[in-house]
Amino acid sequence: MDEPRDEATRRKRSKRRAPPGSAPGTLIVDPGAPNPILTFLAYGPEGVREEKPADLAGIGALRQALAEFPVLWLDVAGLGDVHEIQAVGDAFGLHRLALEDVVNVHQRPKVEVYGDHHFIVARSVGRSAPLETEQVALFLGHGFVVTFREQAGGGFDLVRERIRSEKGVIRSSGPDYLVYALLDAVIDGYFPALEKLGERLETLEDEIVLAPRRDSLRRVHEIKRDLLALRRAVWPQREALNFLLREGESVIRKETRIYLNDCYDHTVQLMDLVETYREIASGLMEIYLSSMSHRLNEVMKVLTLIATIFMPLSFLAGLYGMNFDRASPWNLPELSWRYGYPACLLAMAAISLLLLAWFRRKGWIGSSPERRRPR
Repeated sequence: MDEPRDEATRRKRSKRRAPPGSAPGTLIVDPGAPNPILTFLAYGPEGVREEKPADLAGIGALRQALAEFPVLWLDVAGLGDVHEIQAVGDAFGLHRLALEDVVNVHQRPKVEVYGDHHFIVARSVGRSAPLETEQVALFLGHGFVVTFREQAGGGFDLVRERIRSEKGVIRSSGPDYLVYALLDAVIDGYFPALEKLGERLETLEDEIVLAPRRDSLRRVHEIKRDLLALRRAVWPQREALNFLLREGESVIRKETRIYLNDCYDHTVQLMDLVETYREIASGLMEIYLSSMSHRLNEVMKVLTLIATIFMPLSFLAGLYGMNFDRASPWNLPELSWRYGYPACLLAMAAISLLLLAWFRRKGWIGSSPERRRPR
């Protein structure tokens, strides 16, 4: 059963923006956002070191202490404290305009270049109902990667576990490969969501074709809204990856570009799935409306046939119900006949049967004449 739409949750997740006329780089966070959880992960072919800063002053100190590792990854999960976000920006020299986009989580996927580091915005599939996307911001610089997420969890934990267990080539690669791994985790998260939407579409298709219900149209509309949210996230994400492949030669090595191109192919595949499911959902809405119209036509046909059958019967009953006196030779002779009443009933029954046989011969009820013809 689909979860109902929660308008209170939708209002709660409304995006906060700086007031018009504010200075560029103004940081305004959502007071309902969770407090940031900072995790340093420094690694290289020789080993891994994981640290958490004790206070704001420890952010810059830890960066200096972990500078001996080839790759330094700082993950910030939660955007509820503007001072910690500003401290991270000061420690890594992140541009204030980029930090403003970090806390304003309504950004579309994009890639921007700020001097010696690249700013990448992606959107991951949310875990709330209705389906919404969450912003993931990444900073790629020389020897470091900084990520900002709206909340903890998701596919980043799997990437962190790959680094700890030295699975694949991630430990022997640079920060550009880490960015690829994180983007790949974000994009791969769309496939399970699309699989669930596909299963819901199949269930609705069988239901609408066989026995449409009153809430079927509402559920199809909900799926279309979810697909629209995914399309708004995947379409610009594809363009951002394309820009990173074309313009990111200074920070993306040739070896990593092969993997990043595979990530781009996944976004193209996602777009194909989203567009296909949107067409199926639109077709289901048309099928539902056609089914309801067909059912209404069937009901009207039955009522019309019943009314048509009773028209001659009502005429006979009204004719014999006038009960004129027998003095006139023009009056009904059957009024004084002993079997007049049974004969009238038999005549009515015969008329009904003849009408039913004629309707069936015309194909208005039962199987049509064309279907009864032998091949």
